[in-house]
Amino acid sequence: MAAGDRDDPRLQPPPPPRRPGRGGVAPVPGGAAPVSAPLPARDGVPPVRFSMPIGGVWGTVAEFLLDRTRGAAEVARRLDSGEVRLGDGTTVTRDTAYRPGEWVYLHRDLPEETPVPGEIVVLHEDELLLVVDKPHFLATMPRGRHVRETVLVRLRRQAGWEQVQPAHRLDRLTAGVLLLTKDPAVRGAYQELFATRAVDKTYLAVVALPAGRDLPGEVRSRIEKTRGQLQAVEVRGEPNAVTRLEVLERVPRGGAGPTTGADDLALLRLRPETGRTHQLRVHLAGLGAPIVGDPLYPQVRDVAPDDFSEPLRLLASELAFTDPVTGRPHRFVSRRTLGLTPRETAAGAAQ
Repeated sequence: MAAGDRDDPRLQPPPPPRRPGRGGVAPVPGGAAPVSAPLPARDGVPPVRFSMPIGGVWGTVAEFLLDRTRGAAEVARRLDSGEVRLGDGTTVTRDTAYRPGEWVYLHRDLPEETPVPGEIVVLHEDELLLVVDKPHFLATMPRGRHVRETVLVRLRRQAGWEQVQPAHRLDRLTAGVLLLTKDPAVRGAYQELFATRAVDKTYLAVVALPAGRDLPGEVRSRIEKTRGQLQAVEVRGEPNAVTRLEVLERVPRGGAGPTTGADDLALLRLRPETGRTHQLRVHLAGLGAPIVGDPLYPQVRDVAPDDFSEPLRLLASELAFTDPVTGRPHRFVSRRTLGLTPRETAAGAAQ
């Protein structure tokens, strides 16, 4: 699961107006019943939405936006070109009166992004679902500097997929099977599958394993992550994270590992029974067998966001579940492979 990711408000269906409180701009949360936005998406990215607080002291919508949003010059340009809308579709002008409790919509300029290599491969599509094979380095949803170069925005540029939403997430650095819904009305049913652990998930990983060391068949521990910290950590307490492990292949590497010069390379099959933040990466690093290419575990490494030279050798290889809407059994398998060398992995990603 994509740990720590948060839904970008531009990509969530807008709810009906609510009382946002008195604190200022309140970005729209996700999970509400879908309602059409008054502005169309641009290049797959819907408009930003802001709520106008009850009790606001602004005389006009324009004053509110210019006062409470960054990039005043850009906002002014949107206002003057008629590109700002209220929730009912009304075009906002400089004179439009402030409307407490309502929403206002506009597009914001997005920074340039370095294109992420690799294609999104479609594994399955029906009237409800879209299942894809995500490449390494491509975020599931917009967050921070990653907006256009995400699975969601790339897919939403395609005709017929404008309403797709992920039912779960994969870390940006993880490749593999990702399940999305095409109908917003059923998204919650599929999200519930993941929340209740009703999905069988299988991963493959290449790890640096010290020579002579064996791995247990199961790891149980308590994993916690503090907001603002890059790493999740194992702590004392009741276990909340369970991972089953199986060594599929093991070969001597001879000195290229991140731990010691005597590390072997091992290909593992992993079955997480829970979905804690960075669970597989934390468990393997804690065993002294970190995933090859991991920039966070066991130590944080400074890697430029546009450096795609060393992928994290972790693949979400399979999802299996009973469809909560149709009752049909599903099993989706990645077409990508992980080899024990970067060249083999690159070849598998190109399949």
